[in-house]
Formats: sequence, structure tokens, C-alpha cells
Amino acid sequence: MSQFETPPSGGAYGIDGAAHRGALVGDSPTVVVLACGVDISYPIGHHKLFGEVHDQGVVISECPPGVHPTRARFLIRNRLIAALSRGTVVVEAALRSGALNTAGHALSLERHLAAVPGPVTSSMSAGCHRLLRERKAICVTSPEEMIELVGVMGDDLAPHPRAPAVPRDRLNETTRKVLDAVPSRGGAGPASIAVAAGVDLDSALSALGGLAAAGYIERAPKGWRICRPVTATYQKAEGLPDPISPPPDDPPPPEDALPLHAPHLQNAPLPNDANPPTSNPIHLPDEPPIYR
Repeated sequence: MSQFETPPSGGAYGIDGAAHRGALVGDSPTVVVLACGVDISYPIGHHKLFGEVHDQGVVISECPPGVHPTRARFLIRNRLIAALSRGTVVVEAALRSGALNTAGHALSLERHLAAVPGPVTSSMSAGCHRLLRERKAICVTSPEEMIELVGVMGDDLAPHPRAPAVPRDRLNETTRKVLDAVPSRGGAGPASIAVAAGVDLDSALSALGGLAAAGYIERAPKGWRICRPVTATYQKAEGLPDPISPPPDDPPPPEDALPLHAPHLQNAPLPNDANPPTSNPIHLPDEPPIYR
């Protein structure tokens, strides 16, 4: 396995731990360089991580077992991290940090040095910006760029980033000038567009026809303008009621319907249409009073 696929680091919190975990997830070995004995887990929160690295990589130290870490041992340890790889990438570094100390060892050992830029307002990126400003490090923004820096020359080239293509890129120079001269509001005539685009009238007319056929521009009362974006419309499905239309009126009651206040007439015999009664007509009582 190539050297840049086995990242060495110090096993600390933050970037160090992320580098080791990334290697373990990718089924690649990794190297933890401790500033204490290999029998001491420092930081203690990475005890489980060091166990996983021991199974898939290696944990090394210059110190004999039983030695506890000190500030001086961290700075001495950093030269091993720089020496164990083809190059060092500084992801975050304050102006006073161990990462800059490791970067100094990489430069003294003539190893490749890279730095990741960050926000100009972040104190954790001030060290990276100093390395880039002093031209001591190469700016990298992706893993592919770091692999190109430390990989085999000509074989591990990073892909060249390209901007996304848009339909306007296929237009020729004259047509792009005419399109840029067409207003987005109101409208303008061909002569005004030709003057604004810096082309002759015949070229402007030809370009306007092609742009209109391609859907870039449209006719307006005052001339030509940029096509407005089409908004999505939702048509009502057939057979569904309109939610904002008023409900239909109730059907009129039948002529022989009895009033609700005459329950005693519900079972009364109805008159025969053929032989209408000549006497004793049915008189409905007056509406009873309402007591409250």
C-alpha cells in the first residue's frame, strides 16, 4: 500500500482523531505517534480508538512504557509525524500550535507541506494562512489535490474543476452580446439593441431571430425583452368540486309537504284528487306560541 494511504498523526482530539477514523473506515492502516509510552492512552477519551488502530495499524512512541506525556515530548514527537510521510497537510492551526511545529519539521526534512485555507475571521486558520502567505505551503482544498502533491508524478493528478455548463455557453460571441443587450423589463427595438451590443443592425436582427426561436427572448409592446420565467400552474381535475364555489341551493320542498308543527296530521288521510271533498276541509292550526 502506498505511503500516502497510511496517514500518521498524533491521536489527539479534532483533526488527528478524524484522520485515524477515516483511515479505519476506509480499511486502510494508520499510525498513531504518542508522546508517552504505548501502554498509556493519551488522551484517555481515545482509548477505544487506539485499540482499533492497534488491530488495523500501529501505535508507536519514542518513549519507553510507563512514561507520561509532557509539553516538551509533544514537540519532539511532531518530528516523527513529519518524517513518517511524504507530506504534511495542515487543516487547522493557530498562530501558536503544535500543527505549525509539525509544519516546521516537514520543511526542515524537505517534505511536501500543504495547508487548507479557512475563514479569515477564524483564529484556528490563522496559522494556515501564514503558511500560504509566506509561500511555505501549497494550498489544497480536496483529498485529490493532496494525493497529487504526494503521489506519483503524472499518475495521481487531481481532476481539473470546471464550472457547470449552461445553455448560454453554446452561443457565439455576437449572439451573447445581443442577448446581454436585451432588457429584462419593458422592451427595446432592434436598433437600440444593436447600439447597446456594439454590432451592426443586420447582425442584431439575425441574432434576435435565433434567440427568439431558442426561447431566450420574446416580443413585447415596446420591442424585445428577456423571456419571463414560467410559473407552475395547477389545473383543477375534472369532476372535482371547486373548493371556493358556493354550495348549491337546497331543492324546494314538495307542495304536499306538511309543516313540522303539525305532527298530528302525519297519519291523516290525504284527499283523493279524483273526488275532492266538498265539506270539512282540513284547517291547519295556528303556530303554537314559544315560551322562554
